[in-house]
Amino acid sequence: MLHKANGLASIKPTHPGLHIRLLQVDDAERLLEIRRENFDFFKPFEPERAEAYFTLEEQARLISVGLETAQAGQGYTFGLFLPENDKLIGRMELSGIARGPFQNANLGYFVDPAYHGQGYATSAVKDIVRYALSELGLHRIQAGVMPRNTPSIRVMEKGGFRQEGLALHYLKINGVWEDHVLYAITAEDLQHGVF
Repeated sequence: MLHKANGLASIKPTHPGLHIRLLQVDDAERLLEIRRENFDFFKPFEPERAEAYFTLEEQARLISVGLETAQAGQGYTFGLFLPENDKLIGRMELSGIARGPFQNANLGYFVDPAYHGQGYATSAVKDIVRYALSELGLHRIQAGVMPRNTPSIRVMEKGGFRQEGLALHYLKINGVWEDHVLYAITAEDLQHGVF
């Protein structure tokens, strides 16, 4: 269940230096700041974006759409915050939620490079997976990572995900159809204490 902290829906984190809650429209300015400051760092790992994407209006619109999606139970876009000052340092999303016999969601995320190597991504992955499998009733969470993205591969491995295969020309990233290593974790993994 999403807990209420300061009136906002949040997940109880296991990392003492992290607060996880649904992104709100008020977070758009900081989200845009992270994207602009780290444009060159993120570019090799993301789809090509129109210039309008890097505006406050578009970031606010995307967060608003994300809140509607969460209300409908079709996806959840979380912000990763430092609890001492509520500074946004990353974003994590459960998207493409499928119910019926699949009970699946896709996981995507980024952390501001200034906060890499401090366990934030791994901790948040575990917390959000636990929430998705235990509270949302999903059975499977999957993620795709480009083979050269070794930091994200380490996050997947530390987060209890298993490698399931290689999808050739899986996503168009920075203008190129990139291969992705597919990772997944299921409710059974959680029941058997994968983390």
